[in-house]
Amino acid sequence: MSGRKIKKNGIISIILMILSILLICFGLFLQLFYFSTNTPNYTKDLNNFSKTPSINSFKMIMVGDALIHSGVYLDAKKNSVYDFKPMLELTKPITSKYDIAYYNQETILGGQSLGYSSYPRFNSPQEVGDAFLDSGFNLVSLATNHTMDKGEQGVVNSLNYWNSKENVVFAGQYSSFEDRNKVRIYEKNGIKYAFFSYTTWTNGLETPKGKEYLNNVYSEEKAKDDIEKVKGKVDVIMVAMHWGTEYSMSVSDDQEKIANYLSNLGVDIIIGSHPHVVEPVEYINNGKTFVIYSLGNYISDQIGNEKLTGLMMELTINKITDLDGNSKVSVVDPKAELIYTKSTNGKNFKVYPYPKLNNTLLPNYMNYYNEYKEVVSKRYSELVWGVDGE
Repeated sequence: MSGRKIKKNGIISIILMILSILLICFGLFLQLFYFSTNTPNYTKDLNNFSKTPSINSFKMIMVGDALIHSGVYLDAKKNSVYDFKPMLELTKPITSKYDIAYYNQETILGGQSLGYSSYPRFNSPQEVGDAFLDSGFNLVSLATNHTMDKGEQGVVNSLNYWNSKENVVFAGQYSSFEDRNKVRIYEKNGIKYAFFSYTTWTNGLETPKGKEYLNNVYSEEKAKDDIEKVKGKVDVIMVAMHWGTEYSMSVSDDQEKIANYLSNLGVDIIIGSHPHVVEPVEYINNGKTFVIYSLGNYISDQIGNEKLTGLMMELTINKITDLDGNSKVSVVDPKAELIYTKSTNGKNFKVYPYPKLNNTLLPNYMNYYNEYKEVVSKRYSELVWGVDGE
């Protein structure tokens, strides 16, 4: 009997030992479960403590019209070759520094086969585009009142030229309705943007019926449809507008109406051309949209200092993304400089930043400088003068 009792006590001891081990294991499990379900917030907070919101940014510069009169392209002709690069050599050190550099190709680049011509029905050498690309320009507006100067073939030749180039974004002329309605989204330094180009003027040169895509003529319905296709998919929407009154430095009622309409649609930057003189810049809609009503001419052979003076405008686009992935985009730090197209007896065309002028190159140049600066900053007195791409 005593042997059975000892054996029984041994079994009980083993059972108690197993139970103890199970209780210890269960306690450890409970502790592990507690920490696994309660420490992630601490870990997340610790990780977030060492993080900051991310900032993406790019700088852009905008200039006005490449208005290529015969005087300009004949001056560029050397034997059978056209070279416009020397005309831009004083501004290239500035424009080539920017992430995005915009200009308006006022005259059609229809090429040699259509015969070069001047006002009123322009056709320009495609080497004009080569010179601007060489100067760092990579954003081009093509919808103007001169788009149809050489008919459908002029547009076809223009598009063939631009489509043959890399790393350049252009808008305003299209090869089909499918091409025109394609959603195009671009990206620079982690910031997505869309770019549209419209003209309100055609000089009575309408596109052939059924081929309205050749020149992107503005309408509220068209703009709304275009912009709604990209809203929510991009951070910044830019629109080039060929609008306003030629040779007027005042903003027209139509310009204000269109600007406010586009701003309410969600456009962030409006870039104006057509008047061939500078007009004011300003923020509208409580700072929602920055508007340049007219950049004036960048290079031309027009008569009058006001038509030979144009505007270079710098903007910085910032995108700040918080720790939850929410982003806010702002258009900030507007800076400006004036430029002047200098020639001598129809020769030696060259674009000068005003600070590089003197009274020999342009008598009383500082009077003109101050006059046109006042026009540009009339609606935005905080405008900073001087651009360098830094």
